[in-house]
Amino acid sequence: MKLISVITPCFNEEDNVTEVYERVKAVFSKLQKFRYEHIFIDNASTDKTVDILKSIAWNDGNVKIIVNTRNFGHIRSPYHAVIKSEGDVVICLAADLQDPPEMITDFIQKWEEGYKVVVGIKVASKEAPLMFFIRRTYYNLVSKLSEVDLIKNFTGFGLYDKEVIKILRQIDDPYPYFRGLIADIGYDIYKIEYIQPQRKRGITKNNFYTLYDIAMLGITNHSKVPLRLATMTGFVLGALSLVVALVYLVYKLLRWNEFQAGSAPIVIGLFFFASVQLFFTGIVGEYVGSIHTQVMNRPLVVEKERINFESEIEADQDNQQGDGIGYGSY
Repeated sequence: MKLISVITPCFNEEDNVTEVYERVKAVFSKLQKFRYEHIFIDNASTDKTVDILKSIAWNDGNVKIIVNTRNFGHIRSPYHAVIKSEGDVVICLAADLQDPPEMITDFIQKWEEGYKVVVGIKVASKEAPLMFFIRRTYYNLVSKLSEVDLIKNFTGFGLYDKEVIKILRQIDDPYPYFRGLIADIGYDIYKIEYIQPQRKRGITKNNFYTLYDIAMLGITNHSKVPLRLATMTGFVLGALSLVVALVYLVYKLLRWNEFQAGSAPIVIGLFFFASVQLFFTGIVGEYVGSIHTQVMNRPLVVEKERINFESEIEADQDNQQGDGIGYGSY
């Protein structure tokens, strides 16, 4: 029987993890020809999330838990769980229940038809209209800037064959943009549309910084357009400044006594050019920061404990890979 690995990253989701578990279990109760494991990777939750998961895992061996030593963020932690899974396919499913677990059946059906990547695409959302508009605008912008054909309105919710996961393991990226990597690999992608439901319980853990972080990561990892735009803007503004200077010079020579330039154009021009320089310095800084992260080459996460894994075998395998990970289990 083929093994399906369901990955659910979580952080302070005590109100949702039980329902996520129950709905995934209900899906696989109808898919008798598959074995499954439901791996929850917890980013050092400060509420009762881990206690609830341990209680579930104690009664159900299909549930496995990875607990991180600290919060390693919403980019590194899920990716770590994906590349550590051993299933014939991996399905990524958020803990907030805004990704419908029932779509797993559709994903597996398309996988059996031969697709190695099957993803869920949000065509609409019951979240705040303004937030959905901002997200859609971002996806459109990144798609236009990217050197690869990125998937619009895609959050990572989907199914990935073990061949795809094998390639991801070979990519040595300590801060990976998962959505971009899936598109960059180049496999045919089957897209299943869905309407994102509203979060029923709890609050989103994303804030302005986390959203900005992933937005810039998507741009810097898959496009050189901002850097080239800085160069082209410099040329254009330099040429414009030269034209304006020549116009002022000619006009001053023709009307020496009447023409007074005043200080306003100088002040406005100074602030304008300073703003442009700061903006593009920030862009360059984002690329430098990305390079700095790569150079440090730190592990994706450090694990505090694992539960319901074959700890001795898997710990030996991971330690041989040099991950520097510690384990605990029952």
